[in-house]
Amino acid sequence: MKLLLVIDMQNDFIDGALGTKEAPLIIGALQKKIEEYKKAKNPIIFTRDTHGKNYLNTQEGKNLPVEHCIKGTAGWQITSKLDTEGCTILDKPSFGSLELARYIMEHYADIEEIEAAGLCTDICVISNAMILKAALPETPITVDANCCAGVTPQSHKNALEAMKMCQIRIAG
Repeated sequence: MKLLLVIDMQNDFIDGALGTKEAPLIIGALQKKIEEYKKAKNPIIFTRDTHGKNYLNTQEGKNLPVEHCIKGTAGWQITSKLDTEGCTILDKPSFGSLELARYIMEHYADIEEIEAAGLCTDICVISNAMILKAALPETPITVDANCCAGVTPQSHKNALEAMKMCQIRIAG
């Protein structure tokens, strides 16, 4: 069984406070991938970057002073262009999520492969891929480059190269 991890495909990262021109371009390919996983009855987990109203007072907020993904706002929502029905949605308060790794180890002990996609390649995708590689070193992890976008095209490429060096397979 393969698990699809869709990271932070939220409005604020697509066309909101931290949107990029590349982010909307991956939605079509990601829609197809989600359909394939659903058709094969493979599990899908969506993550949501989740911050509170005190975001600007947090370490992340001090380093990136752009309010985004504030719980309950439109920007926090996963884009309606992706089908989340029947999928698990996990909120995460930071780039990488130890809770996500624990959840996967607890609920999907028999998982044969994890495939990751989403936003941003160079921040949350790489953080979670690395955490999962550490937590599940014998589970193959693949990142689909065509279903990811970074803060910039160059930082996207840099993140893909860094993951490749850590034995995370890069597809696409």
